[in-house]
Amino acid sequence: MANLNDNIQYLKGVGEKRALLFKKLGTQTIGALLRFYPRSYENWSDITPIAEARGMGNVCIKATVTTPVKENFIRKNMVLYKFTVADNSSSMLVTIFNNKYDAAKIHMGEEFLFFGKLSTDSFYAEMSSPKIKPTKAAGIRPIYPSVSGLSSTAIENQVKIALSSVFLEEFLPQKIIEENGLCSFEFALRNIHFPVSEEALNQARKRLVFEELFLLQTSLLLLKNINRGRTPCILNRDYTDEFIKMLPFSLTNAQRRSIKDCVSDMSANRPMNRLVQGDVGSGKTAVCAAVSYSAAKNGFQVAVMVPTEILAEQHFATFKRFFENTGISCDLLTGRLTKKQKELATQRLLSGETDIVIGTHALLSDNVEFKNLGLVVTDEQHRFGVEQRANLTAKGEHPHVLVMSATPIPRTLALIIYGDLDVSIIDEYPKGRMPIESYSVSSKLRPRVYNYIKKHIAEGRQGYIVCPLVEENDSDLIPAEEYYESLKENEFKGYRLGLIHGKMKAKDKDSVMREFSLGNIDLLIATTVIEVGIDVPNAAILVVENAERFGLSQLHQLRGRIGRGGYKSTCIFISDGGQVAKKRLDIMCSTNDGFKIADEDLKLRGPGDFLGNRQHGLPELHIADFVLDIEVLRSAGVQAKKLLAEDYSLQMPENQAFKKEIKNLLSSMKNN
Repeated sequence: MANLNDNIQYLKGVGEKRALLFKKLGTQTIGALLRFYPRSYENWSDITPIAEARGMGNVCIKATVTTPVKENFIRKNMVLYKFTVADNSSSMLVTIFNNKYDAAKIHMGEEFLFFGKLSTDSFYAEMSSPKIKPTKAAGIRPIYPSVSGLSSTAIENQVKIALSSVFLEEFLPQKIIEENGLCSFEFALRNIHFPVSEEALNQARKRLVFEELFLLQTSLLLLKNINRGRTPCILNRDYTDEFIKMLPFSLTNAQRRSIKDCVSDMSANRPMNRLVQGDVGSGKTAVCAAVSYSAAKNGFQVAVMVPTEILAEQHFATFKRFFENTGISCDLLTGRLTKKQKELATQRLLSGETDIVIGTHALLSDNVEFKNLGLVVTDEQHRFGVEQRANLTAKGEHPHVLVMSATPIPRTLALIIYGDLDVSIIDEYPKGRMPIESYSVSSKLRPRVYNYIKKHIAEGRQGYIVCPLVEENDSDLIPAEEYYESLKENEFKGYRLGLIHGKMKAKDKDSVMREFSLGNIDLLIATTVIEVGIDVPNAAILVVENAERFGLSQLHQLRGRIGRGGYKSTCIFISDGGQVAKKRLDIMCSTNDGFKIADEDLKLRGPGDFLGNRQHGLPELHIADFVLDIEVLRSAGVQAKKLLAEDYSLQMPENQAFKKEIKNLLSSMKNN
């Protein structure tokens, strides 16, 4: 018997060359092939009479050949083969286009299955280029995603061979199977590929969806606890009230709740591992400062890592303002510092002179050491990989970890995507924050949009124009550089324009952002590199070209670049997209609530927009859908917690096979 972990090239009928094609589909092992589920099915067992088949889409007709096959030569190397078939209800003409192999199999008096569409635009019933099978092939046939050189039929044949070559061991605990009314693993795999009936297919999918979500959530629960040893960084006193009294503004209830969650975590002997998720402008920085204050007052050092130098400088200035005259020392560590400045900063950290350091990836350097690191904060967490976060925490002895993100994630997904973290959500805005007015217009109004931008600049404000990234096949889009040059020479000649895009060197991007933040650039032409990492209160207008090219959550992040000061701010989406694009942009114009937008984005586009960035380390889902299977997701989560409450280490004999699957999944998550 073959093993599920065996390389697919050793499966009968594959070989080295074909294995390379399977690799393109992500199926490098026999097990991966069996987890490569069909994207759809053709029901060859649901027979439709010819008389009833018109206008029904794809149907399966069982009929007998009543005339010989006739060849009709259209032109050189092009042949049409025609013949008539009949069932008890009627007859129809069948046309085979340039396929002598299928035509050669057809003989008068024999019965076949014909799968395809019956034409509705002629007097006679006719089926062109149908799929033709012998009657013994009746059943539900799988259709697989394919690549050039590897058809769905070829994949189907290899799956049949794989299913007959391996032993499919049950790995879910029997108790879980019984309590949730699930079929066996073997039944599920056989019937997801080759269902004996619609009911069998439904049972197979129910089992595999539950299994996938149950396995994922159990793994994440274990991961959450595996990553937490005991910590010496325990807060003996909560200094939150002292910090709040120093603030020139009031905190929202959501901010206070998030601070309380963090301080409570840090007062225990296990390290905090918490995500504070808040919309743009919801006040995450104040939460971070409050928690950092309590940590520093308890004698621990704090490291705050952000994705860009300009954001590090802005945070540094904010923290210095917060902690003025408190005795808490703040420092900055970025790549822009001179060698001497870096040496002095690292010396202050090692000696303990610095309480709070704000920096970029420079904090990860080997020569950066702490005297008593107690709290690690990563801002805009999706810009950092799990490994980078781990490298920074390794500079202390099980320090607390606070992760902050302004990327709105639907509540139904947050606990899954950040499964190794506890989650606090800031769902209120500070008082006095002005809402951003948003409008969607066609490109015909672009001249008016330009005049509106000029009006803002004349009032002393600044603005952005964002262009989508241009791929090779995007012939209808203008690259940001070209657009910048055109505006500079034409519509905005004489204005101070700047350009920033992802292909620029980091130091050049930082230089442009610094000039913009200092007010030396009126209008910044940019790609999505401005999505995070910049806070310019004077920026009051943002225009997004070809807005239909962006996801709603991404548009919301871009919109968050304005409205950060006390000025009325406007966002304009330019799009010539169709009704679907209009519907999406109408959502953007109707609300500034990032969580509502994320929920709508999830409904419209599915979870791919949120899970497309794999830095969180989650494995790819093969069959489950976070939207369609939300109830199963919740149920599987309850079952996962229940199982671990009864057998936390999965040591019981009945849980050993499941434990093995958990290890395999955790290994794949580590490698993502």
